[in-house]
Amino acid sequence: MRPDTSFSGPDLCALSATEAVGLLRRGEVSATELVEASLTRIAQVEPSVNATVTICADRAREAALSAKGTDLGGLPIGIKDLTPVAGVLTTMGTKALKRNYPLASDPLVLRLEERGAIVMGKTNTPEMGAGGNTFNAVFGMTRNPWDTARNAGGSSGGAAVSLATGEVWLSHGSDLAGSLRTPASFCGVVGFRPSPGVAGGGSAAMGFANEGLQGPMARNVADCTLFLDAMAGFDPVWPLSMPAPATPYATVAAQDPGRIRVAFAPDLGGFAPVEGDIAQVLSDAMTRVQGPDCTVEDACPALPDLERTYRALRAFYWAALPGRAPDFVQEFYKPTLAQNIAEGRALCAEDIVNAQLSRSALYDRMRRFLTDFDVLACPVTGIGPGPVEEEFPRSVAGVPTGDYIDWLRFSFLATTTTLPSMSLPAGFTPDGLPVGLQLIGRPRGEARLLQVAQHIETALALPTTPIDPITRSSAGH
Repeated sequence: MRPDTSFSGPDLCALSATEAVGLLRRGEVSATELVEASLTRIAQVEPSVNATVTICADRAREAALSAKGTDLGGLPIGIKDLTPVAGVLTTMGTKALKRNYPLASDPLVLRLEERGAIVMGKTNTPEMGAGGNTFNAVFGMTRNPWDTARNAGGSSGGAAVSLATGEVWLSHGSDLAGSLRTPASFCGVVGFRPSPGVAGGGSAAMGFANEGLQGPMARNVADCTLFLDAMAGFDPVWPLSMPAPATPYATVAAQDPGRIRVAFAPDLGGFAPVEGDIAQVLSDAMTRVQGPDCTVEDACPALPDLERTYRALRAFYWAALPGRAPDFVQEFYKPTLAQNIAEGRALCAEDIVNAQLSRSALYDRMRRFLTDFDVLACPVTGIGPGPVEEEFPRSVAGVPTGDYIDWLRFSFLATTTTLPSMSLPAGFTPDGLPVGLQLIGRPRGEARLLQVAQHIETALALPTTPIDPITRSSAGH
């Protein structure tokens, strides 16, 4: 059960994004009112959580005056501090960029603003988005609202916290090793990693890369689909982008899903260790969703060379992007990021060839496996949020971690195979911390994945309203 919580923010901030957009479209609330409510809530909670590290008050107020009642209709959102917004401080969490004010916005930001989103601010991220704990030398640590002594996950930690506390109704994130999924799990919200090209592009500098992707974060599945629809569509600036679906994701997700078959792999066939409290929450959730129209079966395909393949792809990605930054930027990099870049530079042609061949074989295994199941369900992480000061856990379920991404093993599969995946709230540990269930869908199977997620969310019936941050003392520590 969800622990008893309170919410002392403006009533408008407690609405779902879908409800708020409905009010905007009917003219029952103005974009200006939502902007002011968001600013009030940000001022209330930021001293406790440090989620929205750059606030665009004047910019948002100006945008609200011309907001139109279509698409998102003037809804305030957060943008992750890896993604440029014209004229707004964009640090990427690194000291070399602490005074960086880009002249142009990322194409996805432009699309969202054209479709009625209002940028309220930039949400915190670890340096260059590297790591599963959101902290950096520019803004410091983002704290988990369910226990401010714990971390919020990463790298979209600020985004997840901004949602969980009601600062904004939707928040943008990105994902390479669970950067949407881990903070969503840790903070009790929804994080969706789409297939490449569904939600804009990845890096502008390496447009054909499909490992690091942007995606929506929200407090429930319906809001997540609303946000995904606002992101979707072809644009030639993104070489991998695809047309939006003929039927919006939000429409499909709300339809009767029919019979659902879920494959449950609590440790991905022995690939990753899991703490007992996490395993119990997910097992209980799977029991609760079973019924005449939803069957759950313990099953997992063989995943040979998954770790080696993912690590090679990741290292190549880091060497090609932050590893190409000017020396005056790289000299500030934290040791774990510098280590990943060095691993990428050490790769040889044989390593890249083997990774691509293995990746294709893993994709084919998953494609065939998912002909018998709608989704593969597994943990998001094998451990809950640790102390906010700890960069990464040194062990999971008694198994030592080798480095700062070893504990994020459950994220490797979807990234390597380019399958859509998401974190969906599944319950709480005995000490009151959220646990997310990861759902991995079929190739280009966003619509069905969201439909299944909507069914599971309804079956679990967990509250999705925002909370006041729970401080260390009130959390019982």
